[in-house]
Amino acid sequence: MALLEVENLQTHFRTPDGGVNRAVDGLTFSVEAGETVAIVGESGCGKSVTSMSILRLIPEPPGQLAGSIRFEGRDLLKLSEREMRDIRGNEISMIFQEPMTSLNPVLSIGQQIGEALRLHQGLSKSQAEAKAVEMLTLVGIPAPAKRVKEYPHQLSGGMRQRVMIAIALACNPKLLIADEPTTALDVTIQAQILDLMRDLKHRVGAAIVLITHDLGVVAEVAERVIVMYAGRKVEEARVEELFRAPKHPYTQGLLGAVPKLGSSLDGTTERLAEIPGLVPSLKQKIQGCVFASRCPHATELCREVPPALEEKAPRHVAACHYAVKEAVAA
Repeated sequence: MALLEVENLQTHFRTPDGGVNRAVDGLTFSVEAGETVAIVGESGCGKSVTSMSILRLIPEPPGQLAGSIRFEGRDLLKLSEREMRDIRGNEISMIFQEPMTSLNPVLSIGQQIGEALRLHQGLSKSQAEAKAVEMLTLVGIPAPAKRVKEYPHQLSGGMRQRVMIAIALACNPKLLIADEPTTALDVTIQAQILDLMRDLKHRVGAAIVLITHDLGVVAEVAERVIVMYAGRKVEEARVEELFRAPKHPYTQGLLGAVPKLGSSLDGTTERLAEIPGLVPSLKQKIQGCVFASRCPHATELCREVPPALEEKAPRHVAACHYAVKEAVAA
């Protein structure tokens, strides 16, 4: 049994005009204990809504969740709010996208780390502060005994992100969800944060769901990758396999838009590929393939019949009528 099993997740939102926005529409995936799985796709494809759905942070209404989210065999969608509070920050933790807006500006760093420790582990105020110093040391913040008494505005962006990681790891969670953990950080700090996440994963043994649009980050830290488009999964494979032989036209477009290091040195620089058109409105039920309106290979079949997720190579699935199937070795 996998640590996390998401099956046919549907996260829909009622709109003021009476319509329905299908932010996540039938997503299925699993995460094994200790594994790092990346969920990638452009803005608006449903990545962050998926992460918020796992922790039941979607307000209902206007949100509505359906399907199942099983964590260690328990369906999180069937738990009470009190039971979910025991899981959030304890067994499942999350690093949110914007550390400046996610941290409370009127509480010290020590208070914010200690809050989860006092709630879930019953530590006293002094014990929680000592543990907070230990966590800041773990994530590489200098002078941790001084920093626990400071406030978010006194720290740099990279330090605030490290504080977010310290808060998320304080209770030794089994699953860590990282929503764009390197957004708005310069490349040097990004590299430090990625190194830190890799190191901490080996130290604490947590599984990681990494939400990102940066394929460079995926190549650095993930073992398996799920590609989302318009609220649906269109491809899933091990990272090296996906980069070697992407099957879905959308994934091929994403990889084609990534600059290649050294490509200008031989004087034959080519323009980066672009994906034409716009993401279809999620307020309308899409008939056929969700990518058909932007796909250079789309036919009438694609526009009328939704492709099923099929295995195109060992442990490599894609939802495309025309994706080439590799021969399986005897």
